[in-house]
Amino acid sequence: MSTTYADRRSATVTPARTSGPPGVGPHGAAVLVPSLVTAGAAAVLALWWRDTAAVTGLGGWLTGAGRITGLLAGYAIAVLLVLMARIPALERSAGADRLTRWHAMGGRYTVGLAVAHTLLIIWGYAVTERAGVVDETVTLVLTYPDVLKATVAVLLLVGVGAVSARAARPRLRYETWFYLHFYTYLAAFLAFGHQVATGEQFAGDPVARAAWYGLYLAVAAVLVWFRFLVPARLALRHRLRVAEVVQEAPGVVSVYLAGRRLDGLRAEAGQFFRWRFLTRDRWWAANPYSLSAPPDGDRLRITVKDLGDHSRSLAGLRPGTQVVAEGPYGAFTARRAAGRRKVLMIAGGVGITPIRALFETVPGQVTLLYRASEPAGVVFHHELAGIAARRGATLRYLVGSRAAYGDPFTPETLARLVPDLREHTVYVCGPAGMARAAIAALRAAGVPRRRVHHESFEF
Repeated sequence: MSTTYADRRSATVTPARTSGPPGVGPHGAAVLVPSLVTAGAAAVLALWWRDTAAVTGLGGWLTGAGRITGLLAGYAIAVLLVLMARIPALERSAGADRLTRWHAMGGRYTVGLAVAHTLLIIWGYAVTERAGVVDETVTLVLTYPDVLKATVAVLLLVGVGAVSARAARPRLRYETWFYLHFYTYLAAFLAFGHQVATGEQFAGDPVARAAWYGLYLAVAAVLVWFRFLVPARLALRHRLRVAEVVQEAPGVVSVYLAGRRLDGLRAEAGQFFRWRFLTRDRWWAANPYSLSAPPDGDRLRITVKDLGDHSRSLAGLRPGTQVVAEGPYGAFTARRAAGRRKVLMIAGGVGITPIRALFETVPGQVTLLYRASEPAGVVFHHELAGIAARRGATLRYLVGSRAAYGDPFTPETLARLVPDLREHTVYVCGPAGMARAAIAALRAAGVPRRRVHHESFEF
């Protein structure tokens, strides 16, 4: 283990940037957003209740359950699209990783509801008409065109769900996974057409039909605005381009980006953008990378480790390459430490990138623990040492293999390295396994959950 410790106290500290809308805090968003989604689901159930006079017999109960699950599946698709619409206020308040977790969980519910709707409707109709399940399936699919559309929509949802499963994701490139998710739009379009054309709740109720159209048109407008028009507007306004590419460590490069009126982006240290580099072989991929230095109004910097084809190719970018950036996104900012005097930052590997920006800007007494498996994996050594010296922060390197070094993320080790550990607000960023171990150790050491902040960019 190598350790750098700076115990000088500086009279001045770079203030944390606080521009941008205050929004809702991350913990408030964790309550508010699910509450709104639940209220919407209750309103959807009210549509079924409003138009269902009575339910009789097994066939009626099965068909009624099928209609309920179908309505909820249609509503859930709309919610999933909004969660991933990249609405800045939502991203800032809830955090990109929390939105991703909600989206993944909601996706599982959506697929389950869609499959349940299909099976229950077929079964209910078969019981009512005293037909076989297979015969009823063939009749519904081949006789009613809108049912065929719904069948395709369910198959698309199941397919997207399969490629999103935890076991499947490591086998996919990020770009492949990303673009397969565009089939969700097609599934939403087909499901919507099926529901308004054949849905019992919409066929004779213009109010319910208008509400459903309003929901989907609003979602479509949000998607078009934030996913397409806003990035285009930002590209024209700021004219981002690659200014310089610098190698920081083996397999790690920093890309400096220049443009016009970059302070208008209102980016904060710790946030990330989705970057699209307009070269012949990269223009179609928009990948998320954090800012690795506080934005200064003139230039932005990202630092990327070679973890795949896209990240590896950035080392070959040429100055002048045009860039389209979507963002800024994320709630992993100095705001989470507002009002706290002591701050602990834990970084692992290339997870140092947002932490390095925060290390310079978060006010208070700051301690940084930087974990790397080998000395060559340490990035920004000189920058971190300079920041620690200027602001009197504590900087500790935890370098070495786990077999030789041991586990640095135990409650006892963290309590020994960081006096008054429970009084700290904590930022954690690094590989998934390291982050889980660090967070578990912090919780076991008595740090309240609300003061442990982590943002992941895993897909």
